[in-house]
Amino acid sequence: MRLDPGVGAGYNDHLHYAGDRPTKFGIGPERLDEAVAAARRHDLAIDTVHFHAGSGWLADGLPGFEAALVRAVEAVERLRAADCPIVEVNVGGGLGAPARQDERPVDLDAYAAVLARHLGGLDVVVACEPGDYLTKDAAILLGEVVTVERRRDVTFVGLDIGWNVNCAYFIYRFAQEIVVCRAADAPRTETVAVAGHINEAGDVFAEDYPMPRVAEGDMVAILNAGGYLQAMSSTHCLRPVGGAVFLDR
Repeated sequence: MRLDPGVGAGYNDHLHYAGDRPTKFGIGPERLDEAVAAARRHDLAIDTVHFHAGSGWLADGLPGFEAALVRAVEAVERLRAADCPIVEVNVGGGLGAPARQDERPVDLDAYAAVLARHLGGLDVVVACEPGDYLTKDAAILLGEVVTVERRRDVTFVGLDIGWNVNCAYFIYRFAQEIVVCRAADAPRTETVAVAGHINEAGDVFAEDYPMPRVAEGDMVAILNAGGYLQAMSSTHCLRPVGGAVFLDR
């Protein structure tokens, strides 16, 4: 049974998958008895509880995650009281990977301590889904600068790729670091918008972003491009998807 704990955590407000506003995900505590009754009508045994606080949360998201976990434990106790044989609690995913120098990663020891504190006495299997935490930093996306132009008071650095191959900012507003390959450690003296090549105003990778001076033909590397991005690539607006090179160390 997937629960809506009514409180969540995420990289930004858009990525809280539970909270004050109703969500399409999960069963709220006010409908728990109704869900149990429906399961019994269909001869279904409820043996696992799952929730997902949100996506991409970092160190400051741990209190929100813990608050959601408390609600999940309350639901487990109610379900067991209703003779549901709960043997597993899946605490979802959402552990993020920092993309800026001022972002603090999740302290895994603190995360494990929260799980132990609330689930240690329940005699259940604890399942975690730390996908982004493991995979985001496992890929780099390369693009070529094809335009550099001033529009009013903004310099746009245009790339030969669009959100169809990297939707992290377009959809989720995840920050990503962008590095000029020929000058990775150069001082970042310019403030620019890094844009894609799709005919949509929102097709940008970064806004008000500090970069070294760049020119057409420069190659840039977009970091933290692992996770869902290759799986979510599409030929939107007939743009090609990126080729992939896999390195084995």
